[in-house]
Amino acid sequence: MASRLVLVFTLSALLLLSSRPALCKDAAVDDDDEDLSFLEEPTEQQGHGQDAAPHYPDPDEFDADNYDDADDFSDFDEGDQEAYKEPEVDEKDVVVLKGANFSETIKKNRFVLVEFYAPWCGHCQALAPEYAAAATELKGGDVVLAKIDATEENELSQEYDVQGFPTIFFFSDGVHKPYTGQRTKEAIVTWIKKKTGPGISNVTTVEDAERILTSETKFVVGFLNSLVGPESDELAAASRLEDDVNFYQTVDPKVAKLFHIDSEAKRPAVVLIKKEDEKLSYFAGKFDKSAIAEFVFANKLPLVVTFTRENAPSIFESEIKKQLLLFATSTDSKKVLPEFVEAAKLFKGKLIFVFVETDNEDVGKPVSDYFGITGDAPTVLAYTGNDDARKFILDKEATLANIKAFGEDFLEDKLKAFYKSDPIPETNDGDVKIVVGNNFDDIVLDESKDVLLEIYAPWCGHCQSLEPTYNKLAKHLRGIESIVIAKMDGTTNEHPRAKADGFPTLLFFPAGNKSFDPITVDADRTVVAFYKFLKKHASIPFKLQKPTSTTKSEESDANLSQESSKNDLKDEL
Repeated sequence: MASRLVLVFTLSALLLLSSRPALCKDAAVDDDDEDLSFLEEPTEQQGHGQDAAPHYPDPDEFDADNYDDADDFSDFDEGDQEAYKEPEVDEKDVVVLKGANFSETIKKNRFVLVEFYAPWCGHCQALAPEYAAAATELKGGDVVLAKIDATEENELSQEYDVQGFPTIFFFSDGVHKPYTGQRTKEAIVTWIKKKTGPGISNVTTVEDAERILTSETKFVVGFLNSLVGPESDELAAASRLEDDVNFYQTVDPKVAKLFHIDSEAKRPAVVLIKKEDEKLSYFAGKFDKSAIAEFVFANKLPLVVTFTRENAPSIFESEIKKQLLLFATSTDSKKVLPEFVEAAKLFKGKLIFVFVETDNEDVGKPVSDYFGITGDAPTVLAYTGNDDARKFILDKEATLANIKAFGEDFLEDKLKAFYKSDPIPETNDGDVKIVVGNNFDDIVLDESKDVLLEIYAPWCGHCQSLEPTYNKLAKHLRGIESIVIAKMDGTTNEHPRAKADGFPTLLFFPAGNKSFDPITVDADRTVVAFYKFLKKHASIPFKLQKPTSTTKSEESDANLSQESSKNDLKDEL
């Protein structure tokens, strides 16, 4: 969202406005004199907030009915704050910062890790015990772990452009940069030690080597000529470029042998060791920090990551954004997974290969639903990552040759995107037209119509509150042939022109201007406000006829027949 080009949007808007008929401006002026009192009867009030838009699931997001984005200010609801009771966590070693002591703390301490949080944020609640445990382990060192309640310290939050929760910054000599590690105690401690320490540890005994082999899941070992000097400096510098992998060095041939390095090997030698199918990766490039770091980056992940709650961060927080995902049942995976693994060897450092076990109810089903994968047949899907969020389906059998060709085309942007869609409705005669992915072009991009589109989620409370007002608006405008009031379930339908930053998202597509970006509707959520918005922005001028008034006696005598109900529109409003 933040990366959108404001200039392009502004130019598009100017072109859009300049291309509309002059009558559009005159129609807007008439609003001031138009009697809209018949639209102003009260409705059950709806909130003006948004529920977060779905995105690729992270560890806290495995509710199949609701994929939240990172908590941000737009999600904040006073009612949520009152209902929430903060869980008890032993945070004795976490420093609480406020506006009064923030600057002093940063000045007095060379290294400070600062978490901006909100008490009601689920991500922050999950992080709290991990953060507190890391603070305790690092206590007495050169670093301070601190937290700031961003809902209370608004000025600090604005100064550091806090857009979501938690936001974590690392301050080194007063200069801050984002924390890029995972949200576990071990990851925080490892990341901090790399940023504040030498970045590399000496292994001088066989006992130390055996302990490392037993306790760590992935690490780098350098077999050097000396523990000090240029070789050690390059290896240490490389370690600081890789936050989530520990680096070690040794000069002892016996220790090197335990780490699967030939004691007769030419030094310096480097090996990356993982507790995965591909346990050993040997470095063969030029011995400098950049080449070593690139080697570690390309080889540190498993060839294929099985999607779980625990390892989700290693997938979507990776610097490698593009992913190839295999969706298959546990039975079918025995046949297709080996082919997938072999293909992964060809794309190290370029693509992340992910296996989603579709018959895993806890993880596989919600992830499959999110990506629109149906049926039990093995399916390979390419995904560009959350920033772009385009998907592509391999429409052939998942063989090594087909996956290889698919991956190459994916990297070269030669594939046609796949978008989720519900079935097109057999009938679509309601006041609010139902839009799905496969009829979006026919309804929303019809150049002869001004179209107001609501992108909603069935579980979204704001959408449910908006529905009565939206239906009334559509009922009023059903006689205006140039206007279409429509809605689309954004959890099961997608289209490149329907970008939802949250639910509900309201977009207006003016007639004759469908090649431009739609206008985001920021009006109050009342029938009158929507009506005035449409009068102002519609390319085709229209005027709503005031319904015929009815007397009290007529109202009391109404028998709810179809004929008399036509005269009761005012009461329905």
